[in-house]
Amino acid sequence: MPAEASPAAESVFPQLEALLPHVQKPIQYVGGELNSTVKDWESCDVRWALMYPDAYEVGLPNQGVMILYEVLNEQQGVLAERTYSVWPDLEELMREHSVPQFTVDSHRPVGAFDVFGLSFSTELGYTNMLTALDLAGIPLESADRGIDDPIVLAGGHAAFNPEPIADFIDCAVIGDGEQAVLEVTAIIRAWKAEGRPGGREELLLRLSKTGGVYVPGFYDVEYLPDGRIARVVPNRSGVPWRVSKHTVMDLDEWPYPKQPLVPLAETVHERMSVEIFRGCTRGCRFCQAGMITRPVRERSITGIGEMVDKGLKATGFEEVGLLSLSSADHTEIADVAKGLADRYEEDKIGLSLPSTRVDAFNIDLANELTRNGRRSGLTFAPEGGSERIRKVINKMVSEDDLIRTVATAYGNGWRQVKLYFMCGLPTETDDDVLQIADMATRVIAKGREVSGSGDIRCTVSIGGFVPKPHTPFQWAPQLSAEETDARLQKLRDKIRGDKKYGRSIGFRYHDGKPGIVEGLLSRGDRRLGAVIRAVYEDGGRFDGWREHFSYDRWMACADKALEPTGVDVDWYTTRERGYEEVLPWDHLDSGLDKEWLWEDWQDALDETEVDDCRWTPCFDCGVCPAMDTEIQVGPTGKKLLPLSVKNSAPAG
Repeated sequence: MPAEASPAAESVFPQLEALLPHVQKPIQYVGGELNSTVKDWESCDVRWALMYPDAYEVGLPNQGVMILYEVLNEQQGVLAERTYSVWPDLEELMREHSVPQFTVDSHRPVGAFDVFGLSFSTELGYTNMLTALDLAGIPLESADRGIDDPIVLAGGHAAFNPEPIADFIDCAVIGDGEQAVLEVTAIIRAWKAEGRPGGREELLLRLSKTGGVYVPGFYDVEYLPDGRIARVVPNRSGVPWRVSKHTVMDLDEWPYPKQPLVPLAETVHERMSVEIFRGCTRGCRFCQAGMITRPVRERSITGIGEMVDKGLKATGFEEVGLLSLSSADHTEIADVAKGLADRYEEDKIGLSLPSTRVDAFNIDLANELTRNGRRSGLTFAPEGGSERIRKVINKMVSEDDLIRTVATAYGNGWRQVKLYFMCGLPTETDDDVLQIADMATRVIAKGREVSGSGDIRCTVSIGGFVPKPHTPFQWAPQLSAEETDARLQKLRDKIRGDKKYGRSIGFRYHDGKPGIVEGLLSRGDRRLGAVIRAVYEDGGRFDGWREHFSYDRWMACADKALEPTGVDVDWYTTRERGYEEVLPWDHLDSGLDKEWLWEDWQDALDETEVDDCRWTPCFDCGVCPAMDTEIQVGPTGKKLLPLSVKNSAPAG
C-alpha cells in the first residue's frame, strides 16, 4: 500500500499555550476532562474530528456528539476527538500566529483527520462551521478539496435540509448517528486499505451508494423561471434518487453515553443526562424534532436504571436529567422517577425533566422529581395562547387543564411556574396572542387562591415560530419580524397594564429578527450558500448569541448575494408554498409521507386535532413501513432494583 501523505498531525498545544493567557476562559481549550479519551494516533486507521459548532459551554453537554465520541472510540483502530468553536478573541490570535483549528483532546489540527463531522441542532451554527474550516486550512467549498482533506460530514436535526450548506459539506447523514458513523467508518477503512483508489470522488461515491449518505455534489438542482425548484436529479449513475434517514431500534442495545464527559469550565447543563426515549407521536405540527425522530422507541426501566447507575459512578454529578421530547410520556415514568428517587435518597441526587406537558403532569411525579433535589420552578409549554390556535398546532391542552395543573402545583408548595408560548403561528391573530395575558392572570389568581399567598410568580416566555422542513407547517408563511415585534409589544403592554396581576408576571421574549434568519436558512436551498459565505466573510460568527448576531449584516448580504437569482428573503420566509412545489428537501426521506403531511396541514387550517398514534390506530404518516420500524413502548412490568444496586461493588 502506498505511503499516505497527510497534514502534520502533531499537537499544536505548545503554540496554543502561549496564546491562552491573552483570551477569556482559556480553560475551555485545554482538554483533559474526566472521561475524555485520547487514543494512539498511529495505531488508528480511521480518525474523526467531531464538532458541535458553538462555544465549549454549549457544545460539551451535547448528547449527540458525546454519544458518537464514545461509540467511535470503542472501536478498535478508530479514534474520535472533539473540537468546538473558538471565541473571536482566540480566533484573531490563531490567525496571527498560524495556529490551526484544533481538537481539545490531543490538540491535533482538524485538517489531519479523515472525517470532520459537524452536528447541527440549529441553522445558526453555519457561519461557525466556515470559521472552523478556514482555521483548519480546509477549503471552504467541497469542490476545491483534495484527497488529503477531511471528508466534511453534517448531521443533526438541521441536516434534514442541508441544501443551504451544500457547497461547503461533502456529505450529510440524516437521522440517528450511532450505526451510521460505524458504516461510514467501515467504508473509509476499506477505501484506505485499498490505497485510496479513485481519490475523493470514489470514496464519496461509495458512501452515496449505501442510500443512507447524501452527497450534494452528486445532485443537480434545476429551477423554474419563477425561482421555484423544477427538480433535483442525480448526476452520477448508481446514486439514489432519494436518501433515507437512519433509525436505531432497541435503545437498550445502545446505552450511551456510558462515561459522560465532565466539563472543566461551567457549561449550560451541569448534570448527567439519560435519554429515556427517542421520538414523539404527539403530532405537534410545528415540531420538527417530533416529526423527524418517529417512531417512539422507549428505553426500558431497567436500561435507564443501569445507565443512571454507571453514569453517576463515572461522573460524580448530583443531578440526573431524564431527557426526551416529552419525558412524562414514558409509559413507566412514575416507576422510573420513584425508583430513582428511592435508590438515591441518601445521596441527595436530584432528578429533572426538561419540560412537562400540562396533561402529563401529576403531583406524585413532581414530588418524586424534587424529593432529593431542590424545588425549582416548573415549566409548561402550552405553545398557543388561545384554544383555537392550540387546535391549529395540535397541542391538545385546554386552558382548564392548565389551570387545574398549576393549582395542584401552587397548592403543593411551588411558587414559580414558567409558561412557554410561540408567536407567529399559522392563522394567528393579535387576539390569539393577547389571550396569553389572560391565561397568565388566571394562573396567578389561582395560585394566590390555593396557596393563600401573594408571593406567586408566573413567567411568560415567548419564542418566534419558524416553519421547519418535514413538518405539516413546511408550507406555511412565516410572520415578518416587524409584525412579530408589533404583536409582542401589544402583549407586553397588556401584561404591564394589569395593576392587579402584572407585577407577578415575568415577560421574556425574543424579537422577530433572529427568527427570520433562522427561517431563511431552515427552508432555504443551495442559492443561500453565497449568502452564508458573504456573512462569514463580513465577520458573522456565533449567530445564535444575541450579542454577536447582526440582522442588518444578514439582510445586506442576502440582498446582494440573492440579487442575481431573482428571489429574496421574503420569498424564502413569508411566502406560503403550494402542494405542487418541489421543496428543497423532498429528495431526503424522513419516512413521513408528503401526502400525509399535506393533509395534516389542511387539518391545521380547519382547526382539526389528531390523536397520538401510540394509543390510537395508525394515521398512516408513513414512517413505520417506509423505515421498516415500529413503535416500541412498554410497560415492561419490571421495577428498578432498590439500593442494593447502588451499593454493589464496581465491576472488576
